[in-house]
Amino acid sequence: MMKAAVFVEPGRIELTDKPIPDVGPNDALVRITTTTICGTDVHILKGEYPVARGLTIGHEPVGVIEKLGSAVTGYEEGQRVIAGAICPNFNSYAAQDGNPSQDGSYLVPSGRCGCHGYKATAGWRFGNMIDGTQAEYVLVPDAQANLAPVPDGLTDEQVLMCPDIMSTGFKGAENANIKIGDTVVVFAQGPIGLCATAGARMLGATTVIAVDGNDHRLGISKKMGADITLNFKTCDVVDEVMRLTGGRGADSAIEALGTQATFESALRVLKPGGTLSSLGVYSTDLTIPVSAFAAGLGDHRINTALCPGGKERMRRLLAVVESGRVDLGVLVTHHYKLDDIVAAYDLFSHQRDGVLKVAIKPA
Repeated sequence: MMKAAVFVEPGRIELTDKPIPDVGPNDALVRITTTTICGTDVHILKGEYPVARGLTIGHEPVGVIEKLGSAVTGYEEGQRVIAGAICPNFNSYAAQDGNPSQDGSYLVPSGRCGCHGYKATAGWRFGNMIDGTQAEYVLVPDAQANLAPVPDGLTDEQVLMCPDIMSTGFKGAENANIKIGDTVVVFAQGPIGLCATAGARMLGATTVIAVDGNDHRLGISKKMGADITLNFKTCDVVDEVMRLTGGRGADSAIEALGTQATFESALRVLKPGGTLSSLGVYSTDLTIPVSAFAAGLGDHRINTALCPGGKERMRRLLAVVESGRVDLGVLVTHHYKLDDIVAAYDLFSHQRDGVLKVAIKPA
């Protein structure tokens, strides 16, 4: 048996005992050494994103291979690894059409007709479709495609952001169509927004404007690559971006919170032909104001993303960390034992004590 944090009902995630999973031929059993809590887990806790009762939550694993399936080659038991929050099998139509994040083996009813198709988040299996990582062990499906070795010398905390937060934030920058010399505005400087800020700088933006209402987070965004920080509580962000760009508007904006207000502001700061890269998880319907959207005539692009996964994506992110070009270990502000995960959820969901990310360790 093993300890695992499971969804009980809206407002309740509790620690319980579960059987250690059996390993199939294409699987790997990974003993978790460090995991964390994501904002999406909080949406699950609140009942804003539906999952099955009794499901183990969590999707950001760092650990050691405990047991390998008979068909998995190129890895060794005892090897330190990560796996992406998105663990595709690369078999679906979506994956083979170049969107592996939308992969998965699960057919679900969709649309008014009740027809079956792949769920739009089907590549996200941990803590969504199958038991996740806030446990002593996790079963990694399609391990050949999803396990990535951790380079020697890197700590769990240094690579903890790779499975989700770093991959998502960097995808936000990649989806923003950034060119050398661009001005990019990143709305919200939580962990994903901070990674988007770092990604925008790495892709060639020469003016990165970070927006948040928390001066401490804005200070961290400077370390991540922001050139200018704006506190929306003390200025009109849209007016200030227009002033800073001489009235041209930003080349792109990245929305990393998931609210109507940030989405609308991200749209309003864009130049004609600019790109809005949306990373937020939205729990209510969005409205696009006609004026901000130029009545549909502004040549704007709105791109959405689900965190890219797979071993090649993880290899690239680990290479960035190993190079020293970005230090995401600074985002880990708190440490909890798995036994105390309910308290960790309380801290993280209420954003107390300057929390950014919490490292959860089973032992």
